[in-house]
Amino acid sequence: MNAAVQHTAARATRARREKVVIVTRKTVLEELIERFNTVGQARFYLEHAGQDFVSIEALHAQYHAVLEQVRRLVPAGVKQQIIDRSFLPQFSFAPVDLIVVVGPDGLVVNTAKYLDGQPIVAVNPDPQRIDGVLLPYSVNTLGPALLSSIYSEPNIKKISLAEAVLNDGQRLLAFNDLFIGSKSHVSARYHLQVGSESESQSSSGIIVSTGAGSTGWLKSVYAGATRVIEALGGQVVPPPDGGRFAWDAEHLVYAVREPWPSKASAANLVYGEVTAEQPLVITSQMSTHGVIFSDGVEADFVEFNAGFTATIRVADRKAHLVVPA
Repeated sequence: MNAAVQHTAARATRARREKVVIVTRKTVLEELIERFNTVGQARFYLEHAGQDFVSIEALHAQYHAVLEQVRRLVPAGVKQQIIDRSFLPQFSFAPVDLIVVVGPDGLVVNTAKYLDGQPIVAVNPDPQRIDGVLLPYSVNTLGPALLSSIYSEPNIKKISLAEAVLNDGQRLLAFNDLFIGSKSHVSARYHLQVGSESESQSSSGIIVSTGAGSTGWLKSVYAGATRVIEALGGQVVPPPDGGRFAWDAEHLVYAVREPWPSKASAANLVYGEVTAEQPLVITSQMSTHGVIFSDGVEADFVEFNAGFTATIRVADRKAHLVVPA
């Protein structure tokens, strides 16, 4: 069945998804216009600084050309709406929405935390420049995936999220990882409990990684620890597959950064798994500057000062990424 026949057949079927919400992000050119008010002023500033402005204009044009193609692939009669990622915290997604994210990978990460089971169709707008680990579709392969997601049940890959729940009811989700510590460069102080073991610590903070994030910040922790041990003459047995674990795994991995052993702090519980049966419970001992933020975005945070206890666990909510069958 060719694409035209598929499109006609789909239109004759009742849509399971009533609206397509297309999530975008500003191009570099759009961010420059916000800063300098006009294209001409942005061009003047960059060219006088010896930077190439032509490539910035070309990437802007390419992104919007892809975006227009995505819009045209939405079947007639199905509502569509475009929102910039800056509006995600305030936007109300309906259960019957289909979410189309037009790259890069970080935009999928940003979007997934605001959804509750709605499928995500992720489009790589520039396959030659963007790796697209979370972007299985280009604009050339999007059509069939879009139709199946609107009119039938698409092939879904569930991705586990991490969740921090504070004792006052606040919650923070993470697609890749959570950071618990101080927002300044001073040491973070807290009491950590894993299962029946606990200790007070002073460190540069704790990273808690999901399977999707296990090739990111957590990978750098492994690399640093390995090189230090090797420099001291030790041998390291690397974790299986370089520490990567499944996106849908029902566990998280935590690692304490630069723990400081002293009379008042220990450094024994510095790495391990977090499961439903064994959550990570952290009680802040910081008078100020304590934070928990997600996915490397310091603006996406909750305060974590003395009086707060956070329970870190795998979230009940999953991200639903549409992938090829």
